[in-house]
Amino acid sequence: MYCNPFYKHAGYGNVFSVSGSGALGENIQNYPYQENTGIHGMVFDPTESYLYSADLTANKLWTHRKLPSGEVELVGSVDAPDPGDHPRWVAMHPTGNYLYALMEAGNRICEYVIDPATHLPVYTHHSFPLIPPGIPDREPATRKGLYRADVCALTQSGKYLFASSRANKFDLTGYVAAFRLRDCGSIEAQLCLNPTPTSGGHSNAVAPCDWSDEWVAITDDQEGWVEMYRWKDEFLHRVARVQIPEPGFGMNAIWYD
Repeated sequence: MYCNPFYKHAGYGNVFSVSGSGALGENIQNYPYQENTGIHGMVFDPTESYLYSADLTANKLWTHRKLPSGEVELVGSVDAPDPGDHPRWVAMHPTGNYLYALMEAGNRICEYVIDPATHLPVYTHHSFPLIPPGIPDREPATRKGLYRADVCALTQSGKYLFASSRANKFDLTGYVAAFRLRDCGSIEAQLCLNPTPTSGGHSNAVAPCDWSDEWVAITDDQEGWVEMYRWKDEFLHRVARVQIPEPGFGMNAIWYD
């Protein structure tokens, strides 16, 4: 199992062995990133040979190679395209050709192609907005951001990518975006950028179904909603919702068959 801390004192990732029954074994490695690292999202390539990490606080993407022992070794890192991006989440296409990095402060998705020789991600200079372009995105007095992008995830077919953003004020809405992907994994088009019912709070996490492209869940912890959407003919339509009135409820949805 591969994991990492977040916020402060988060300069190391952790590798744990797992038994055949799924029980945690030993901490077999604590591998270094850098002193000001804050990894929020990681993803393996389809062969589970290379691990890609989104470093929100150090503003870069890391690549590690998995060794036969299960430990990892550093391949390299690349800085985010803009000093204000701050990568939060990463997703990988099933072909292993393309990586998608969600930029929390940049409020955008950046597309990367994987170099077949080095396995490092290379920015294609294609990016797509996760909040409507031109809307006020900073507090006039403090210049603090009004929005933070949250997560990105592919549908089970690998044909679509969903991503979401949150608002930092309860009187604003968050947004959910959908993208059509080419067979090779590059982003063909942004299909929608829809407002969500609330700001999303700390969450507004979008979670496509693990066995069908038809269903997408979105959770928010402003009011505790779990909402179910249908994705049909490249339109997103809410079909059901339930509210759980517990403080802090609604961070993430996990599909279970």
